[in-house]
Amino acid sequence: MPNSDLLPSLLFKINKNQHALEAAIMELTLWVEQRGSGDVAQNVRSALEAINRNEEFINMTLAVLMAPE
Repeated sequence: MPNSDLLPSLLFKINKNQHALEAAIMELTLWVEQRGSGDVAQNVRSALEAINRNEEFINMTLAVLMAPE
């Protein structure tokens, strides 16, 4: 397999890892919020919005990269 064929697969795996980290961080955010640190939880949610803003572009780009030529 040429190295150029590995790039889309690598990016796909990195994207999956990013979503797993987002889910884990959100679980911790809920835990923190339940213990009375609403300000901290809101700050984390605001930081995680970057992932949501970029998700559509990342998914579209991965689809193009992984499409057969």
